[in-house]
Amino acid sequence: MTLAELVRDERTNAIIGWLLASIVALVGLESVFAGVLLWGGFELLIVVAVAAPALTTGDWTAVVSWPLLAVVAFATVASAAVFPFETSVYITVAALALIVVVELEAFTGVELSRRFSVGFAVLTTMALQALWTVAQFYSDRWLGTEYLRSQSELQWDFVVVTVVGFALGGLFQWYVVRFQPAGAVDRAANGEESL
Repeated sequence: MTLAELVRDERTNAIIGWLLASIVALVGLESVFAGVLLWGGFELLIVVAVAAPALTTGDWTAVVSWPLLAVVAFATVASAAVFPFETSVYITVAALALIVVVELEAFTGVELSRRFSVGFAVLTTMALQALWTVAQFYSDRWLGTEYLRSQSELQWDFVVVTVVGFALGGLFQWYVVRFQPAGAVDRAANGEESL
């Protein structure tokens, strides 16, 4: 199988995508069973977001491009093994935002220009980081965790996740333009730019 087939074939994309989503689901369940409820719940939320297009359309091949899911799977697995937890959170939050934007573009009637898609993904990243911060606050308060240590660290979290959102959005835009993968809409036929 060539690289082009691996990237552009919808069936291959779906198989690899569902395998990666299963890895994220298993890591999420492991986190929940290990008592890391907030992070495990977030990982399972990612799986729900990935599965939403397939569930609503009834088409199992309706899944975002597998390289985007590979980023999420890598970040969730790495959080348990090698990466510092915060780094994994930054990557995962930005990737989830990008998944949401790509799904809006690819599986709904929403049409976004490339530049707007990246900007919208960054804004969505910041919004998801805000929700993650609120969840951390209540987890610290009700479950006795210690996610939030200082206001300065909290502010740097927003700065870093925004930079990661820009980087991931720009990288994915480059990838879509270069490879035209399955799971991303190509509207070049009617002259529109899209993600």
